[in-house]
Amino acid sequence: MNRKTLVLPAVAGLLAPLLAACGTGEDNRAIVVGTTDQFVATEEAPAPLDPAYAYDTGAWNILRQTVQTLVHVPRGGGQPVPEAAESCGFSDTASESYRCVLRPGLTFADGTPVTAEDVKYSIDRVRKIKSDNGAAALLSTIDTVETKGDREIVFHLNAPDATFPYKLSTPVAGILSKDKYAADALREGFEVDGSGPYTLKTETDGDQATRFVFSRNPHYKGDITPRNEKVELRAYADAGTMGKALESKDIDMMARSLSQEQVRDLTESPSEGIRVSEVPGLEIRYLGFNTKAPAVEEKAVRQAMAAVVDRGALVNRVYGPTAEPLYSLIPSSIAGHATPFYEEYGEGDPDRAAAILRKAGVQTPVKLTLHYTTDHYGAETAQEFATLKNQLIASELFDVTVKGTAWSEFRPAQRRGDYAVYGLGWFPDYPDPDNYVAPFLDSDNFLGTPYVNKKVRDQLIPRSRREADRTAANPVYQQIQKIVAQDVPVLPLWQGKQYVAARDDITGVEYALNTSSDLLLWELSRGTTA
Repeated sequence: MNRKTLVLPAVAGLLAPLLAACGTGEDNRAIVVGTTDQFVATEEAPAPLDPAYAYDTGAWNILRQTVQTLVHVPRGGGQPVPEAAESCGFSDTASESYRCVLRPGLTFADGTPVTAEDVKYSIDRVRKIKSDNGAAALLSTIDTVETKGDREIVFHLNAPDATFPYKLSTPVAGILSKDKYAADALREGFEVDGSGPYTLKTETDGDQATRFVFSRNPHYKGDITPRNEKVELRAYADAGTMGKALESKDIDMMARSLSQEQVRDLTESPSEGIRVSEVPGLEIRYLGFNTKAPAVEEKAVRQAMAAVVDRGALVNRVYGPTAEPLYSLIPSSIAGHATPFYEEYGEGDPDRAAAILRKAGVQTPVKLTLHYTTDHYGAETAQEFATLKNQLIASELFDVTVKGTAWSEFRPAQRRGDYAVYGLGWFPDYPDPDNYVAPFLDSDNFLGTPYVNKKVRDQLIPRSRREADRTAANPVYQQIQKIVAQDVPVLPLWQGKQYVAARDDITGVEYALNTSSDLLLWELSRGTTA
């Protein structure tokens, strides 16, 4: 899925007019934001907004506005700071005991007091339910949660984990009321109750949520200062429809996800009254493999695919300047990044791929189906997979078909292991290389992959988390990235940039979307440019 401190020289000019803007505080009309994220409650996934289940950017963007966490990552990034908590910190030098004290007088939106027992209940609930969507893995280093009085919580960890404060800043650690959320069952539908800066009302059409209305929570106490009274988030089927809504002033901002064509048009030929801004992003895209599926069980097949794929050509054809090739799970803007896939396989090298398959005795052409989701990552995804298909077929080593499926069906099928090869994206939960490694390679991982490398899981990941100075963990991440390139349980493709387009009377746009594509709607207000 999700982070932070990048300042791009090219962005400065785009953001300058926005930085000069100031909220007047006089216009209380709801600010309307468009998104192409889809929100569907299905029989297989009936609780898309329950923190114990939700583990995609769209759902987290709803929860961040409404459900409070003990700590949060501040504007501009950096280490997590207290939010629902008054103070938090490790109480030992080994990063195995983490203590928080709640703010005094904290309440849920209905006025019910928030206590340490609510925090314990919420964390233990996630761990007990342990949904197959993978969210509980973020709390895997917790051994026990202890409360002391109404305000003090101590997390006793089963292993050193310097990244733990970041994990507590994510919606999976959201504070819930036992009156609204059962201890052993998910809360179905689209209702959310918490102590965050907003309350929520949802409009639905059948099993799909189409509009979320966030109203300022008068009971909120925390580190966030909302700059508006009300925000609406509207879901659109595609970027084109969302763009027309911005042009017609039906919405004030569109954040997820602009197409390459929209970015180009809005940058080269700006529409009157609309500004487009590039904001730092840490999204990656990759192919995942069910390593027990007959088609790709042989490692040589996955290695040959890594050699055939030409990332540069793929990016140029489909995404242009909005993306760049990626040769590791860890993107280039995160400490510890390396390029082992390039070093191991080069770029678009069918001869190398043929040699790999020949040495392993694999008969060609290898028959594959590439699966992708049609409605979760943007309009270009279909073209991306058509390009991958063409590259693989052109090598004469693969016989490839492509199949697209709606996200509500795609994700459960992928988790079940129905797909041998599938495309997914990742927005980091927190800005650390750990979050580009553990969700794919640790126990109970996000992919539900059968691939296991015991050295990575049992030695290298735990060792990396012992380092409070995160740069000291870089050599460990170099080892992990090299192992991933050799075994190819996933095949990194590209890392993306982010763009936001908004009417020119909307201020705070430069802060409203962070590097993990988290929407921080409290940053938005109406104003006039100076």
